[in-house]
Order: sequence, then C-alpha cells, then structure tokens
Amino acid sequence: MKTTCITIVFWPFSMLLLTDESQSSKTEVKYNFTEKNYSLIPANINRSVTILDLSYNQITLNFRDTVVLQKYFLLTELYLIQNNIFILHTNSFSNLSSLEVLNICRNSIHIIQQGTFAGLKNLKQLYLCQNKISRVNPDIFTPLKSLILLNLQGNVISYFHVPQLFHLNSIILYGNPWNCSCNLLTLQKWLNTSNVTLENENITTCSDPEFLKNYSIKTVTYPEECYSKFSSPITEDFYTHFQSISNSTFNRSLNNLTQNSEQEPLGKSWTFLVSVVVSVLITSILIFIAIKCPVWYNYLLSYSHHRLEEHEVETYEDSFTGNPSSLSQIPNMNSEETTVIFKQPQLFVIDDDGFIEDKYIDTHELCEEN
Repeated sequence: MKTTCITIVFWPFSMLLLTDESQSSKTEVKYNFTEKNYSLIPANINRSVTILDLSYNQITLNFRDTVVLQKYFLLTELYLIQNNIFILHTNSFSNLSSLEVLNICRNSIHIIQQGTFAGLKNLKQLYLCQNKISRVNPDIFTPLKSLILLNLQGNVISYFHVPQLFHLNSIILYGNPWNCSCNLLTLQKWLNTSNVTLENENITTCSDPEFLKNYSIKTVTYPEECYSKFSSPITEDFYTHFQSISNSTFNRSLNNLTQNSEQEPLGKSWTFLVSVVVSVLITSILIFIAIKCPVWYNYLLSYSHHRLEEHEVETYEDSFTGNPSSLSQIPNMNSEETTVIFKQPQLFVIDDDGFIEDKYIDTHELCEEN
C-alpha cells in the first residue's frame, strides 16, 4: 500500500523530468548568416545546428559547398534564398535526412540534375520559386516521400507532368507561362481528382494558346481530342511512367510518341520496306522448297526407259528388213549432229548345217554377193 502511494505521489514529477529531457533533445540550434556576402558555406559552424539561414549571399552551391553541407546532418531547415545558384547537382543534400524545409527561391536555377533530392526522405516543404526552371523532370521528386508542399511559382515552366505517388497537400504554380494544350490535361485531372490545394488558383492561368489565355489551368475546357488521347487509365499510367524515366534517350523518344499519339499514315519508305521484306521471305521459301523437296522437278528432268521384250525386237526387225528404203527417205543429217544407235540383243539360231545364222545379216545382200 505504501509503495502504491509513493508511486502516485512521484508520478507527476517523473513526467515533468521526461518532458524536460525530450524538449532538450529537440532544442533548436539556429545560425543566421544572412547578408554576409559569403561565397561559400561556412565550414566552422557547430555541427548540432538545426536551422541554418544563408540567404542573401553569393553562394553557388558548388561541389565544396555540398561536401560541407553533409556535416550538418541534424539540419531540419535550410534557407538559401537569393544566392548565385545556377545548377542543383546530384546528391547536393544526400546526408540531410532530417531536413524538413528547403528554400532555394530567388536564384538563377535552370538545371536540376537527377538525384538532386536523394536522401531527403523527411522533407516536407520544398521552395523553388522565382528561378529560371523551364522543365521539371518528375523523377527528381521520387525520393521525397514526405513532401506536402511544393512551390514552383515564378519560373518559366509551360507544362508539368505529375510524378507517380505524388501526394501533396498544397502546390503553388502561378507566375509560369502555362501552355494549355493536351499535354497539360494530366495536370488538370490530378488537380481535380486529388486532395491537393492549388494556391492562388485564380491567377494560375494559361498563357497559350491565345484563345485560352487567362483561363485557370484547373478549370479550362479542353477539346474532345485531348480526352481521347488520355481516356484510358492504363495509358495514363504508362504515360506517367515513361515521363518519370525520360532521362534516357530511348525513353525520351517514347515520351514524344505518347505526347503526340495521333498516328500519322505510313510513308512510302515503310511501304517499300514491307515490300522488300515480303519479297525476301517469298524467295527464301522457294529456295528452301527447291533444295529440300526435289521430287517435283525430277519428273521434268528424267525420262523413262526399259529393255525391249522379244515381240518388240521382232517388230523392230521387220521394220528394218521390210522397208530398207525407209532409211533412204531420212534426210541427210549433218555429221556434227547426234546419231542415235539402237542396240538390239543378239539372237543366234543354229541351222542344220552347223553354222550359226545371224539374223542381222540381210539375206538380200547375200543374194547380190552370190
């Protein structure tokens, strides 16, 4: 009983101690170096810094700066407003896994390399406003699993393809020259079907084409042909997927195919190519048949012959002996022409006088000799 009473009495004090310890562990260490005319990020800052403001300097965020930034792995907020940053390099913030707010507005950024935001798994707010970004590769946002706010205001972006698994609460897109062609239809669908809030919707308007100028990108009406292009959800998924890997040449060509999905009729070059392929196939088949199946032409090249029977021999003998003049009727043949000689089987008949009578000896010639 006494133990229970003691526990009840000291429990509030123990909770207060735990609260104080948790608060001390989350103590903000803030450094403000604004308007110091720094060209490089200072390397001698306390490594326990959590909020670092380097706005209004001359920092370029070069390779040396990215190396220095890796030391401040406890950073939760980083401000680089109005510096001289032109390119965001790969792995510029890779070691800042605790970073929640990154503000790089009012620079001259025109290139964001692949993997720039790698490692920022806890980043919640990303500000890229008032730069010179003309095209955003959706794949650069893939590592940002916790992102809820994206500010792209005041750039030169004309179209934007929504990345897969992009679950924002708020997005700021005004101040860009939006081209409200069919390519922007996927963005409009996402704005209308997701839970995202388009900030300053009334001034986030189209710049092209001329007849849609000043229409809100969220409510502008697109022609029917645009809906036919993206009518299938499967097509949209493939479209988004190919957009997310458009860094390679092959996938860029697929991206262009999807964006211009109206198929043009095949040209003469394709027709010629198909005809050549068909001709080669037919010729190959004929050659194969001629080599592997020679039976069909044996009938054309062969001739039939057989040995004469006995009655056929007598018929030939009668024809030669009965009509000797028939040979004279044969016109003179050139000596160079082929002579066909019929060889008949020799038939010998034994006469009573013991001599062998050759039936091939003409009896008429014997009478003349006598």
